[in-house]
Amino acid sequence: MKTNILVVDDDKGHLSMLGTILGGWGYDTDSAMDGGEAVSAVKERPYDAVLMDVRMAKVSGIEALEEIKAYNPAIPVLIMTAYSSVDAAVEAMKLGAYDYLTKPLNFDELKLTLERALEHKRLSEENRHLKEAVSAGQSLAGIIGTSPAMRAVVEMVKVVAPTEATVLITGESGTGKELVARAIHANSVRKKQRLVTINCAALSETLLESELFGHEKGAFTGADKRRDGRFMQANKGTIFLDEIGEISMPMQAKLLRAVQEREIQRVGSDSVQSVDVRILAATNRDLKAEVEAGRFREDLYYRLHVMALKLPALREREDDVPLLANFFLKRFAEKNRKAVKGFTPLAMDMLIHHAWPGNVRELENTIERAIILSMGEYITEKELPPALVRHYEQDAPAETGNGHLGGQPLEDVQKLAILATLEQTGGNKSEAAKILDITRTTLNNKLKKYGM
Repeated sequence: MKTNILVVDDDKGHLSMLGTILGGWGYDTDSAMDGGEAVSAVKERPYDAVLMDVRMAKVSGIEALEEIKAYNPAIPVLIMTAYSSVDAAVEAMKLGAYDYLTKPLNFDELKLTLERALEHKRLSEENRHLKEAVSAGQSLAGIIGTSPAMRAVVEMVKVVAPTEATVLITGESGTGKELVARAIHANSVRKKQRLVTINCAALSETLLESELFGHEKGAFTGADKRRDGRFMQANKGTIFLDEIGEISMPMQAKLLRAVQEREIQRVGSDSVQSVDVRILAATNRDLKAEVEAGRFREDLYYRLHVMALKLPALREREDDVPLLANFFLKRFAEKNRKAVKGFTPLAMDMLIHHAWPGNVRELENTIERAIILSMGEYITEKELPPALVRHYEQDAPAETGNGHLGGQPLEDVQKLAILATLEQTGGNKSEAAKILDITRTTLNNKLKKYGM
């Protein structure tokens, strides 16, 4: 879809000329002869930008600007003015104009300013969408992600959370299985009651039985009083059985009764107690394969597998890496009192193209480490783990046109770096120069040299 620009000028010749030039740059244009027409046009059609003269006979550009920004504050408005009317341009900037250009127009400057305004609008919209995504994710107890794979997870959580169904959450280590369990509980009818979690892999069989079901006084050495187990602690609420695939076959038989009948028996007791709990379980194992191998009870598997929710590995949703990285950056920058604003383009490219065998947990640890090591406003490749950087550099020569810069002329690499950095900063040259570690004058010289 082409970008739509509204050009406003009461000089027919100038209006026609601008329409021709912008059309040659690939833009669709509409024209208006005064500010009143411009306001009406903006209300009728969603333009990507407005290029408008200040001085017009009927309704001035200043008046039109005020109405346009009141109707749609997000639309960038570029003001054109003669040298003698710079004061009007300054007033326009105060009223929300994106930038101003002096007549006679420098068309290279016009092109660059227009591209920057459109990119700024795009980044603003993207930022708004990301904030909405983060907000939506946090409403589901912190689930963050806009990739198709994570949207599917969020939709499944919304479906299963209000029910009483037992849910089996699977996925590699570090993918956020406990986070999803918390999201399910937080959006269930039991959310005002307790969510009790237990890592089944962290305890021996004897201790696990006592932890799950409780014990009577004297049931074993050290049992000096009767104690409720996790199932009873979770009564009326939810119990989350993490690493369920690690428990022994004898323990699986004892757990089956609790899952199937919602009945438990304390260690050392002859009586049975009923409990009202919702059961969530998680594992990084393929339980179906474990059943076929004789290491997991089939009847318990099907009791747990009422609803299944598989979490994708981070390498399967690399679109979420920037969102997650910036989320962790903000958290750890505040925690460590560091004024870190973001990532350099190269550092972010390294994060995006890493395989992340440890998934989100590994990414979180990587960002926390980078924040602690950082001495500047932006995370660079110097703060990333050496192994991550080595893998990136080894892969780079084999990749061309996919985000890596290897195998290209130095001048092209510099162009790409400058463009990427200007995109990141929304066209702010001072900020871009700081990230690139060059002066603003050097940046301007390079922009002229490369015809950018």
